[in-house]
Amino acid sequence: MNTTEKLHELFLKYPVVSTDTRKIQPNSLFFCLKGQNFDANTFSQEALNKGAQYVIIDDKNFYIDDRTVLVTDVLTSLQNLATYHRNYLELPIIALTGSNGKTTTKELINAVLSKKFTTKATQGNLNNHIGVPLTLLSFDDTTEIGIVEMGANHQKEIAFLCSIAQPDYGYITNFGKAHLEGFGGVEGVIKGKSEMYDFLQNHKKIAFLNLDDPIQKNRAKELKNFSFSKGREKADVLFQEIESGEFAKTKINQTIIQSRLVGGYNVNNINAAVTIGKYFDIKNSVIKDAIEGYVPSNNRSQLTKHKSNEIILDCYNANPSSMSAAIENFLKLNKRNKWLILGDMFELGEESFEEHHKIVLSLANVSNHKTFFIGSEFYKHHSEASKNSSFFKTFDEFKKHISSKSTQNKTILIKGSRGMALERTLDIL
Repeated sequence: MNTTEKLHELFLKYPVVSTDTRKIQPNSLFFCLKGQNFDANTFSQEALNKGAQYVIIDDKNFYIDDRTVLVTDVLTSLQNLATYHRNYLELPIIALTGSNGKTTTKELINAVLSKKFTTKATQGNLNNHIGVPLTLLSFDDTTEIGIVEMGANHQKEIAFLCSIAQPDYGYITNFGKAHLEGFGGVEGVIKGKSEMYDFLQNHKKIAFLNLDDPIQKNRAKELKNFSFSKGREKADVLFQEIESGEFAKTKINQTIIQSRLVGGYNVNNINAAVTIGKYFDIKNSVIKDAIEGYVPSNNRSQLTKHKSNEIILDCYNANPSSMSAAIENFLKLNKRNKWLILGDMFELGEESFEEHHKIVLSLANVSNHKTFFIGSEFYKHHSEASKNSSFFKTFDEFKKHISSKSTQNKTILIKGSRGMALERTLDIL
């Protein structure tokens, strides 16, 4: 019996994995991961004291007793255990990636499939080389379908995550201008995200495919697929174009599905979830109930009332593609007293100056709104400010300014990268 098999035997007895002693759960396996600024081997005794049954270490200097499992590398052992467990369960797994809309689409797919199956999906944003294994290890023998979100900011990352999760089905939301610095430009994004297609093709698995996206249509033409289109292409599932208004909606046959997601850019996310539901033989009426019952949270396409203001909170993350889509949708809304509060977009590398400049220019000549640009990247373009725009190097500068303004009866879009933490705006409105 090899090390992975031994770990799996322990995992079946104690099927909870902990990696942080601050959040440790009793009767768990504690994996002593290492990072740039920490080495959890040093916390092995603490983990046992707090209720872990076993600790997995890779530094023999921290061996305690027979409750200590010494491995060559803890992270690799965690990843190998996850793959072993995935194959042990033999359940179908749907993986998804893309530049924008991954988490929302994952939540919609889960909402739809859970109407018929016992499903489990990636929690929060656990979509990297640690999060994907933890997701797989959350599946058990009651799970009928697993849904795994995969994020990446450089080449070969999606290929590696697919090798761990070994998905039976895959979906790519889109190819956008996200993580340009790590991927090396838009072409790098396409190549990197398409590693999921490469895995599906090499293992003769199935891709869910949006035929209205010409890049994806071309990239996946050799794959076995189940496709959808807004009536423009011959697809397995056909949707009718329909004006979304404030909330995204779609139409299939005679069934109109009205979501609670702000923005027409969410229509493809909805259509993907509907398509996957159809593939698994779920009725339109059931799919409709699932999507209309889904309430967005975690600062993603989330409409909230805050005192006298109506706020679109979309500040979990941002890149040029998602920022442009959010702005375009917001400007179409038939509302008065519109404010845009926009924060810097991160990880754009050499293209950061130009991409922030494009956003500023796109709003320069638009009336009936006021824009507040926050962050050092946007501030580089303050000399081009229109009468409707204000620029602030830091959030604190913006906070000081906005505290002196009337902030009542406004419709407000809040959008920026995660590092900007623009949800703090709610505290000062």
